[in-house]
Amino acid sequence: MGTLAGHIVPGSALALLGLWHIINTVQAYNLKGATHFRSCFWHSFTSPLSKLPYMELVLIVAFSIFSIVMQVLDYPLFSFAFKLNNYEHATMFLHLMIYAGFTLVTAVIHKSDVFFEVSGILAASVFCQELFLLHCHSADHHGLEGHYHWLMQLIVFVSLLSTLSTTIFPSSFPSSLVLSISVMFQGLWFINMGFVLWVPAFVPKGCTIQLGRGGDSDKHGAVMCGTHKARLRARALANLQFSWIVAGIMIFVACMCLFSPKKAKPKVQSINYERLDDRVAEIPLSVGGFKQVNYP
Repeated sequence: MGTLAGHIVPGSALALLGLWHIINTVQAYNLKGATHFRSCFWHSFTSPLSKLPYMELVLIVAFSIFSIVMQVLDYPLFSFAFKLNNYEHATMFLHLMIYAGFTLVTAVIHKSDVFFEVSGILAASVFCQELFLLHCHSADHHGLEGHYHWLMQLIVFVSLLSTLSTTIFPSSFPSSLVLSISVMFQGLWFINMGFVLWVPAFVPKGCTIQLGRGGDSDKHGAVMCGTHKARLRARALANLQFSWIVAGIMIFVACMCLFSPKKAKPKVQSINYERLDDRVAEIPLSVGGFKQVNYP
């Protein structure tokens, strides 16, 4: 993942996954209402042409396997070079594959509701391992690169907390929405990191890319800033990018909540029916039967 493509590809996948969950979560809440809403860790895909209910989980499993193979084979060299950072990245995708694989099986056998909490625990383990491996990475991220990865850990931590909250409180719309937002945020931040840390045109002023030794396949370098002032400016720009991405996501979510289809309101009883009911209530009811007459 220490390349531009290594950030763009998984970042795009995460961003699309988060976007997919935001749309479905908001629509489900607007259509079902607060009393009938229930969180989902995956959403079925339906289209006018075909119905592929498990496509999300199938794509996650396939993408995880593909990413593990690419990391183990040390793309683009395709050799079994034992590099710790590659195996750390592969381990992240391993936990993702375990979660998606288990959830897919439960969906196929129609027991998603029964094992909802188990899927939530497995989803939480994905973010837990991601946070652990980012914090204890074998590659020593320092300087500007380290600051970007530190901000990334904040996003993953929010994903972890929101996943646990969604598992414990499945009817909580805020928890489900924050989880979807954080997943999309992870993807967009990965993409942003790829451009800023690996494309010279996007490197902050006063900083340069220092590639590591070992050729093009081992471009695990870092962005180095020449002066303390340039380093502070680069970190401030990273903080601004962080806030701007959050603002963009919040604007999109707000628009989704306002303009997505809403639950139809129950029809109000007409005035004529109300008046008829009032008239019926005023009619006296005869309770007694025929009255017996006694002659002397």
